[in-house]
Amino acid sequence: MTKSRLEAFSDGVFAVIITIMVLDMKVPVQTTFAALRTVVPVFLSYVLSFVYVGIYWNNHHHLLHASERVSGGILWANLHLLFWLSLAPFATAWMGENFNAPAPVALYGAVLLFAGIAYFILTKSLIRHHGKDSALAVSIGSDTKGTISVTVYLLAIPLAFVRPWIACCCYVLVAVMWLLPDRRIEKHLGNG
Repeated sequence: MTKSRLEAFSDGVFAVIITIMVLDMKVPVQTTFAALRTVVPVFLSYVLSFVYVGIYWNNHHHLLHASERVSGGILWANLHLLFWLSLAPFATAWMGENFNAPAPVALYGAVLLFAGIAYFILTKSLIRHHGKDSALAVSIGSDTKGTISVTVYLLAIPLAFVRPWIACCCYVLVAVMWLLPDRRIEKHLGNG
């Protein structure tokens, strides 16, 4: 089956996730710039989540661009990824309101962990469907960044119960790692 409906549906879900996250940000009651200090943690958690959703959207786009077709299993794997990403607004809001509390910071990491695992499953499903010698499989390679990301999340979640700020730094570190251009797919498809 073609991938166009999967791409369109996924893009819509990504847009809704970002919209919900920004709508969760409440303005301060006071009308001074000093009042904005009270929403800094909420804003920073929003920025981090916006970056993460953007990274997933970008990588998802490249992943599907390198794919020729999808199967029913791939549709479910994609839905699995979108499920975990759809929890980002809740986890973002809770962490933003309680940035020093272990449980919200750990839950945020758990959402990132399961989204990372879901992306791995989607990638492997697409590679299995297209073959291990396909352009997609060759361009993905060993996916070192994906493995490092999941490992950092696994370390950050328990760290959240010791030092929540260290766990937050781990989440930022992974986001920065993914912000660095990854041209594997573009290079192998001749688009970059």
